[in-house]
Amino acid sequence: MFRYTKLTALREFGFWLIALAFLLPFYFLITTALKSDREVITSSTLAPPAAPDFGNFVEVLTATGNSNVVMGLVNSIVITAGSIVLMVLLGSLTGYVIARSTRRWSRVVYYLFLVAIVLPTQLGTVPLYIGARSLGLTGSAWGMIILYTGMLLPLAIFLYAGFFRGLGTEYEEAATIDGATRTQIFFRIVLPLMSPATGTVAILAGLIVWNDFFTSLIFLGGSAQQTLPVAMYYYIGSLVSAWNKIFAIVIVSMIPILAFYLFAQKRFIQGFAGGLKG
Repeated sequence: MFRYTKLTALREFGFWLIALAFLLPFYFLITTALKSDREVITSSTLAPPAAPDFGNFVEVLTATGNSNVVMGLVNSIVITAGSIVLMVLLGSLTGYVIARSTRRWSRVVYYLFLVAIVLPTQLGTVPLYIGARSLGLTGSAWGMIILYTGMLLPLAIFLYAGFFRGLGTEYEEAATIDGATRTQIFFRIVLPLMSPATGTVAILAGLIVWNDFFTSLIFLGGSAQQTLPVAMYYYIGSLVSAWNKIFAIVIVSMIPILAFYLFAQKRFIQGFAGGLKG
């Protein structure tokens, strides 16, 4: 029987303090973004805004040129979503083949993908850029989707292969007896059971692609397809010390990826629970 003791109360109090410490930067971020230019200079950092000013967000969202935040936001959503879809499709198929194959080459290929995760992608930036430029993929959203898929596919394959190896073959054998094809077995039975892996791949890949600045600056810098981190770079570079506007653009960049994270996290939990019940 559970007893609420003084030690339990002390432990809960400690966890509340830790939670408040983690939330404190978000408080600074929101309160500073809602302050006017004068209030940012004259008021304390801890003080809430006397009169919340949403003009900073309006100014951020109406910027033009290389600092066009709205266009960068749209491009980031398109590139991130496209990369996740391709990584889930190709990563799950490849991971399934590697996990279910009993031949020696499958283990060799698996370790090759593991090596590709360890090696830094910056090592191949120059030849990668030359190849992408010769194929007309620079300055293009499709080019970035293909590029990110190739860069992060080893991670997706590694995660999917690990999940597939922990999944029994009973469902697949039963579906085979019922006359289902390999394609039907994979897309209707195996892949739905891999919701935890799909959620993990989507969260990790989405965060990496969304926050990536270096690759986007090299392959998309100066084009109309530049992503949000690059637009933020140009915008913040012209503000110098206007922290209220800088924090406003940071909040704008955080909202979509936080919403996606919460959605993917929910799907992760539902998929895991469904896999256990099945």
